Amino acid sequence: MESHNLLTQLHLPTTSYGTGSQVRLPGKTAMLPKIFKFGTPYEEMYDNLVAEDFGYFTQNGIIPLCIRGASIKASPTRWQDTDVEVIRSHDVVICFEERIFDAVVEDLQLREPGDDFKPVFVICLDTKDNPTESKKMGRKCCELCWRLEKIEDLSEGLGDVIEEFGEEMGKVTDVKVLYQVCYL
Repeated sequence: MESHNLLTQLHLPTTSYGTGSQVRLPGKTAMLPKIFKFGTPYEEMYDNLVAEDFGYFTQNGIIPLCIRGASIKASPTRWQDTDVEVIRSHDVVICFEERIFDAVVEDLQLREPGDDFKPVFVICLDTKDNPTESKKMGRKCCELCWRLEKIEDLSEGLGDVIEEFGEEMGKVTDVKVLYQVCYL
């Protein structure tokens, strides 16, 4: 959501998705996460967390996460439940964990392609899931997206931009940059 927020502020068309079976937020213990169904409004999640323990969920950053999420969209959306025509409207999909990258690529490979066999470029900026790394990678994601915006033909230029970006990233962080071309 950090990148979604930043990209939206830069007026780049952005949509965000989850890939799991449910929305899992950190709970009071690792064994007891807060679980919500995809489509549950952020406002409802917020109310649930406030009722349980406002102080705790504010301190661990989940209340602010729900507030930010609600300012961006009504509720979390699941990638696999999204209509193929909506998915086909995306030229580039950026994932922030390798397991999510794998799930998106697998889903794209299982979908029935359209008549025009459109490429969808899936990129992974494998990032640790914490506020500090999310902010840092959100800025890097914006930088990458601006580079991609300058490419006339993604099929021709994306590989070079990703390779150059990955080399630059390798000098300042251990984040892996992966990409895959899928067709729908």
